[in-house]
Amino acid sequence: MLIEAFGGLALALFGGSLAVGLSCVGSAKGTGIAGEAASGVVSEDPSKFGKSMILQVLPGTQGLYGLVIWFLVASKVGILGGGLASGMSTACGWQIFFACLPMALGGLLSAIAQGRVAASGIGILAKKPDDWSKGILFCVMVEFYAILSLLVSFLMINGIVIA
Repeated sequence: MLIEAFGGLALALFGGSLAVGLSCVGSAKGTGIAGEAASGVVSEDPSKFGKSMILQVLPGTQGLYGLVIWFLVASKVGILGGGLASGMSTACGWQIFFACLPMALGGLLSAIAQGRVAASGIGILAKKPDDWSKGILFCVMVEFYAILSLLVSFLMINGIVIA
């Protein structure tokens, strides 16, 4: 009986937690990869710190996107607005859970990939400082897929009617 009463809510919150958690893990890994590359470049030429930092920060956006999805789920189930949806059906909980997966997996994988691309962009900065903006453009290509993941999760969650 307790599982039926809170099962849907637990599934929804678990999905939201995966969206933010996995996206943040990916962002931490991606910014770490880029940070390692940046540390080497900056140790040789401290004047490249600012441009290196910009490239390092880019893989961190996926964690923010995951947080947006968590806030959307928290709002949807009533944690932020009062009226907690403790009687949410398990089917509705599964819908929200699966709606969070694009951001969870897209955030995790794209942040790690973007970290690798950012590290390569930092390599461009080290060898051809005038071409460092090309590294940003390469990162934007990966960012596009993180934004698509955010959009899909956002639209799916907004389309769910709590029952």
